[in-house]
Amino acid sequence: MMKYSGILFFLVTLWMTLSCGSHEGTLIKGRIEHLDSAYLLATYLSSDSLVIDTIQVDGKGRFSYATNPDTLTAYSLYLDHFESAVVVFADRDERITVKGDASLPDLIAVRGNQVNDDLTLFKSENEDLLKQRALLLDNLSLSSELDSGNNYSRSRQEELLKLNVLNHELSLRAEETIKANPAKMSSLILINSFFVRNDNPVALERVLGYMQGEVLQSELAVKLKAYSEKIRRSAEGARMPYFTLKDKEGKEIRSNDFRGKYLLLSFVSTDGDDSRETVQLLKQEYAELDKERAAFVSIYIDSDIYPVDSVAGDSIPWISVPEKRGWGADIVDVFNIQYIPYNILIDPEGVIKARNIPAHNVTEVIAETFKE
Repeated sequence: MMKYSGILFFLVTLWMTLSCGSHEGTLIKGRIEHLDSAYLLATYLSSDSLVIDTIQVDGKGRFSYATNPDTLTAYSLYLDHFESAVVVFADRDERITVKGDASLPDLIAVRGNQVNDDLTLFKSENEDLLKQRALLLDNLSLSSELDSGNNYSRSRQEELLKLNVLNHELSLRAEETIKANPAKMSSLILINSFFVRNDNPVALERVLGYMQGEVLQSELAVKLKAYSEKIRRSAEGARMPYFTLKDKEGKEIRSNDFRGKYLLLSFVSTDGDDSRETVQLLKQEYAELDKERAAFVSIYIDSDIYPVDSVAGDSIPWISVPEKRGWGADIVDVFNIQYIPYNILIDPEGVIKARNIPAHNVTEVIAETFKE
């Protein structure tokens, strides 16, 4: 009897081992504390289609998500109704773990392969800066809800300045990591995170120049190189890309119409405190300018209201364009507009003089350029 019991135990153990070893598919599991919702939303690209899955979370923030990627895939796990997200990289038959706090999404640790481990190491090495940035972002969100008038403007400008300093320091540290690891996919991901959404094509070209080896043949590397070439065409010092628009009366406007003048292109929205403040500041600047030497064009882009119905409420004395295609408009693409409000100054020769120029500095920059 003992003999048969031993054989049965061996067979059961063998079956369990083979079953575990033959399990197919990728599993992403973990725990995220302080979630405000009982689910996560996972999004990823599969065969050029966006897939969206709902992941249930228990009362302690634990979750488990089974998926079947064909290759290394980026999964965006959105927290608390899209307020923040953590990116997870997973390949076939991998076991990925996620652990952290929803209040600090940039510090959520993801482990289970080389890419995730490298990126989590970067997060831990820069924990202090990432925590400071999270606090600033919270303050900016709170100030936009509570402040108003001049107090709003001053406090927000101070917070934005601090945020810019922190982002600059993080980009410097990212560059150090990229330079030290030129053949890693994680370095390409850091480039995509810290050097894509800025106005400096030189920095993007520089960090891409560090990359070596097979990773340069990856789809991400090819896209980053193409993007680098694209933003150079609308960088400071480049000739203004040709464009055509239609104003609120339907009249066609061409870039050539402003030859021989300074042209300010201002990308704004019909709502939002920042856009309203920009318009008001530009009115003051416009009143001081010689209209024979300078022209303004405001392009309204709305993400929440589509298409833009009317821009008459601002009563601006220059050309206004309700861009019905919003963020999909050609002019948004060719000038590489990532956020609004955003101002671009073009000189009388059709050369881009300044990108992201503050609204209250337009007259001063034009005067200095004219003296030159």
